[in-house]
Amino acid sequence: MNDEIDISVQISAQLERTNSLLERMLAEVAKTPSTHAIFVDAGYVYAAAGRLAVGTEDRRAFDLDAEGLIEAFIDKARTIFADSRLLRVYWYDGARRRIHTVEQQSIAELPDVKVRLGNLNANNQQKGVDSLIRTDLESLARHRAISDAALIGGDEDLVSAVEAAQGYGARVHLWGIEATDGRNQAEPLLWEVDSQRTFDLEFFKPYVSRRSAAASYETAGTPRPSREDVRFVGAQIAAKWLAARGRGALVDLLPGHPYLPGSVDQELLVEAEKLLAYSLRGQSDLRRALRDGFWGQLQTQY
Repeated sequence: MNDEIDISVQISAQLERTNSLLERMLAEVAKTPSTHAIFVDAGYVYAAAGRLAVGTEDRRAFDLDAEGLIEAFIDKARTIFADSRLLRVYWYDGARRRIHTVEQQSIAELPDVKVRLGNLNANNQQKGVDSLIRTDLESLARHRAISDAALIGGDEDLVSAVEAAQGYGARVHLWGIEATDGRNQAEPLLWEVDSQRTFDLEFFKPYVSRRSAAASYETAGTPRPSREDVRFVGAQIAAKWLAARGRGALVDLLPGHPYLPGSVDQELLVEAEKLLAYSLRGQSDLRRALRDGFWGQLQTQY
């Protein structure tokens, strides 16, 4: 009889220890912030956005403001995953012998952005990008580094990457670009993801511009402004923006530093082009100088 009582006491003690351990684990999980990452198949973005905005998939025919577009994606993710923090943006593209182009180098220098390069064959087709996406998605999900993944792509080969991440508990959200006709994302990929979202022409208009047609602000005799000139204009616009909206709007803007909400960034671009009488579309170095000037002026106010 005493032996039975001792065993019962031991079992009760073990259950209490187990419950205590589970409670501590749940408390730790509750304190751990959710984390999301954005995975961008640049080949898909160039092709789909180019066709939507300027009617061609040929990269040589248009400029893509990758920095501005990445900031727009980050801003959109901040809205969708409101209680989550950004790990980083992964930008997957192709390059011959996997050597960065000048544009890819500028993207790689952006904060919170990691550029991954597959190979580019003789027909300008990307090779190895899908496997890079799968490796990163699976690894981050396996190590619990992300709870949500925003995947911007359309290839059916990405299905295995989605399945791998989901297998470790991550949720995968497919973001797409409006198609001019039919679909530009594989149906098996649409079936597999946890949610879907499509961006329309209005979303991409500020970031895609045709090279062959001169922008309305440019003329043959208009010299290209210096970075300092553009930075000064950014500071001017920031001063006007703050005077019109007040410090309350500044407080709302600060948590997103160094990124600007899409609406503010677009307003900044349009106003700067008017003041400079020069188009900044597709010129990432000048766009960066503009944002630097804008933020620099705001930072003097807090």
